[in-house]
Amino acid sequence: MHNSEEEKLTHRSTKEKDKLVTRLKRIEGQVRGIQNMIENDRYCVDILTQISAINSAMNNVGLHLLENHTRHCVSDAIKDGNGEEAIQELMDVFKRFSKSQ
Repeated sequence: MHNSEEEKLTHRSTKEKDKLVTRLKRIEGQVRGIQNMIENDRYCVDILTQISAINSAMNNVGLHLLENHTRHCVSDAIKDGNGEEAIQELMDVFKRFSKSQ
């Protein structure tokens, strides 16, 4: 996803990046597992259970990112006098995130 506006970046510690990447790789493995389950004609309920687990894992990653964004990016913007814009952006993210639930 490339934004036509200036691309915003967030500094994350190596520990934070490693934690997120590990979670996402685990989710990626779960998705591959579902592909195999479908190819092997596994029982629908078993597949749906795995999909539910993946959705939950993705939601947890999203909530983690939302929390860090609020604690750092939004907080810093408020301190720098750009609070209104940061809060509006955060609210827009909450709206998008809640639609995916």
